[in-house]
Amino acid sequence: MKKIIALLTIAGMMSLGISNIMFAQDTEPDTTAETTAISEPAVETVEMVTESQPETFHEVLKDQFIQGGPEFMGIVLLTLIFGLAISIERIIYLTLSTTNTKKLLTSIEVALKDEGIEKAKDICRDTRGPVASIFYQGLLRYDSGIDEVEKSIVSYGSVITGRLESGVSWISLFIALAPMLGFMGTVIGMIQAFDDIAAAGDISPQIVATGIKVALLTTVFGLIVAIILQIFYNYIVSKIDNLVNDMEDSSISFIDIVSKHSKK
Repeated sequence: MKKIIALLTIAGMMSLGISNIMFAQDTEPDTTAETTAISEPAVETVEMVTESQPETFHEVLKDQFIQGGPEFMGIVLLTLIFGLAISIERIIYLTLSTTNTKKLLTSIEVALKDEGIEKAKDICRDTRGPVASIFYQGLLRYDSGIDEVEKSIVSYGSVITGRLESGVSWISLFIALAPMLGFMGTVIGMIQAFDDIAAAGDISPQIVATGIKVALLTTVFGLIVAIILQIFYNYIVSKIDNLVNDMEDSSISFIDIVSKHSKK
């Protein structure tokens, strides 16, 4: 439940930010009333300067987005917002799950050697991350033998791996969904373009070019969304792989430490 609330909060903040930017640009103050009091040469100079200024990338992107139509472009934008929300949540979670395993193993070994099993458990409880949780589960079965410790580590490790991979499938869904929605918008836009040609009764280059341009914009934005989310997806998967490898390597070292001290 907490994860759902966090995702909705992030998505809402991103949606509100995008809408505020568009609203601010659409409601820019009109300076035409002020320029009427300026002399004719000054007006011409201002117009020449205004026409010579190129549009920024953000303005071009906004104009193209509006031309693509709100039906499919809005859905594509939602896939980007929710995909980024899940990606940001996963990145934060995985970053907080990172643990200095060498330091943790050294602390556990010193505790088992000098202060006993309870001190080692306290160290694992006070350490953040899935590796410490796995070690704690193993220490709970310290008195049952090394075989039980190993079984608990393997079982709980699979649970932790599932938690690390939680939500990644949704990102891959949005990666596949964004270009498909773009292609669907393109097909529907092409149908509308042919309807406009049929209504006009003539194959006008202007009608054809305008209709095809609007139709292809949905595909372009769908591909852009897929590319952005694919970058986040690959980063998250690589981070999960690093954490899982670290868990496996440190678990082997942990079992060796427990085995050495349990024989004493």
